[in-house]
Amino acid sequence: MKLATEAVELLVSRDYAFAYQRSSTINVYNNDRKDLDKNITDEALSLIQSDECYSNRKSIVVYKPDWHKGVIGIVASRLSEEFYKPTIVLTKSNGFASGSARSVSGFDLYKAIETCRDLLENFGGHMYAAGLTMKEENVDEFTRRFEEYVAENILEEQTYPQIDIDSVLEFKDITPKFFRVLKQFGPFGPGNMKPVFESKNVYDYGSSRLVGKEQEHLKLELIDSSSENVMSGIAFRMYEYNDHLKALNPLDICYTLEENTFNGNTNIQLMIRDIRKVEK
Repeated sequence: MKLATEAVELLVSRDYAFAYQRSSTINVYNNDRKDLDKNITDEALSLIQSDECYSNRKSIVVYKPDWHKGVIGIVASRLSEEFYKPTIVLTKSNGFASGSARSVSGFDLYKAIETCRDLLENFGGHMYAAGLTMKEENVDEFTRRFEEYVAENILEEQTYPQIDIDSVLEFKDITPKFFRVLKQFGPFGPGNMKPVFESKNVYDYGSSRLVGKEQEHLKLELIDSSSENVMSGIAFRMYEYNDHLKALNPLDICYTLEENTFNGNTNIQLMIRDIRKVEK
């Protein structure tokens, strides 16, 4: 949103008043970023849903010159998750069409972009994410050739979301010692993804709730039958499960494990990847 030097100045400052002012300013930037992220995502969704040709494509490329460059990477991630297609979001920057790309599991996005390198000013990245810049007049041809490559090379199983479960856990298994051992397998990223776990028949402890500006996320407090452990979790954009949960119906969940620090306290948190309803 702004220059990264402001964040560096906050981190290295020994002056409380200056650090407080910097942190307040950065918090304002972050709130602005959230609004921009949502607005641009909504605009991009509208563009895609109003154009029937996207339903027949294996990829998504969207371009609007006035989108803010600082958030289009986030928007590309949201669109690729929403439609489960390799996605590129472009805006105008310094006279060029410039943007970010995000892939789906198993598809080499970098290679797809590289086949169009003659249309590009520059590009860089890896299998799952990339950045690229081109002349505005090349956007249409790039879109055509990128789609052509994706359509010819993407596998059927790469066109719908799949989550590989590494292990089934009961909540009694999720201890600080277990988490310490888990962290030793890091650092995590492409080629060494975070382990994904599944827990079956979990219930609302009674304090789960909707959160977010539009109540679109689920802040979870869950229990299972294995112990008295209450596990906290966050399920982004999964508001539709709230009624099922509040009716004390069980859920199967899959998730990664994260550390969450709040008010000086650090706890293990479930980052929910997917939810499956279980009827009594």
